Amino acid sequence: MRILVTGGGGFLGQALCRGLVERGHAVTSYNRSHYPALDAIGVRQLRGDLGDHDAVMAAFAGGFDAVFHNAAKAGTWGSYASYHSANVVGTRNVLEACRAHGIGRLVYTSTPSVTHRATHPVEGGTADTVPYGDNFQAHYATTKTIAEKEVLAANDAALATVALRPRLIWGPGDQQILPRLVQRAKAGRLRFVGDGNNLIDTTYIDNAAQAHFDAFEHLAPGAACAGKAYFISNGEPRTTRETINGLLAAAGAPQVDKTLPFRAAYAIGVVCEGLWHALPLKGEPPMTRFLAEQLSTTHWYSMAPATRDFGYVPKVSFAEGLERLRASLIDQ
Repeated sequence: MRILVTGGGGFLGQALCRGLVERGHAVTSYNRSHYPALDAIGVRQLRGDLGDHDAVMAAFAGGFDAVFHNAAKAGTWGSYASYHSANVVGTRNVLEACRAHGIGRLVYTSTPSVTHRATHPVEGGTADTVPYGDNFQAHYATTKTIAEKEVLAANDAALATVALRPRLIWGPGDQQILPRLVQRAKAGRLRFVGDGNNLIDTTYIDNAAQAHFDAFEHLAPGAACAGKAYFISNGEPRTTRETINGLLAAAGAPQVDKTLPFRAAYAIGVVCEGLWHALPLKGEPPMTRFLAEQLSTTHWYSMAPATRDFGYVPKVSFAEGLERLRASLIDQ
């Protein structure tokens, strides 16, 4: 099939492109930049911004059978306008382009953050039992919630849609989570918010990609997964302490034991947000209110709906993923 992947140059995007090529599909990626890694695996690249309506319409005119809409503005900091343009306007452009060019299947990469509710824990949650969040302290969660709702509402007989919510993707090739953890651990600036014993889910990169392929293979008008959202993870909830120190050990970085009370972290987040708003400081604040809430709260999810509706079963365990990560870093 002819498949378009938005954001194919990113961490998950490259895994999606690679896996689709391996499955015999002709893959095109729509990116803001050019990626030699995609050239190396035979992926055609089109450059443009998701917020540019005309560019998206032109890019989607290539006779595609399906779209993996993976691109988004992530992170914890930035103007609402920048998040809205990429995540809301961009998704609306993708949906309109699918309609205009007769593309019948859309797999959308969402996030568990759309259900975030301050310090409310989630234990074994599913999309049916965990409602959308409210009063978000982060533009990312706000705009991804709007986009996911619109993707699911668009599902009909002409365009089958599904939304996947992978939780904390990690593994070889990660240029976001692991490098930041390692840098802060080596500098002695990494702390657990709370006691570090809250349970969380994570998703090894190959499992995250596999969930997308499984959903795609089952997606069609009227399919069990059409018009629905699913949490995706390894299905192995572990404490934040075990998770973080496992990743740091795989990277040969110092272990972390120090803690920071939630109230202190939240207060620091308030101060940091104020400073970053008031002053022209670069990068993201080291702490925000949303981040303090996320890091201190139990969040793990049931894979049963994804298994039932499109056969998703994580193939790479947390322990095996750590070994693969360690080996890849040694090779580098």
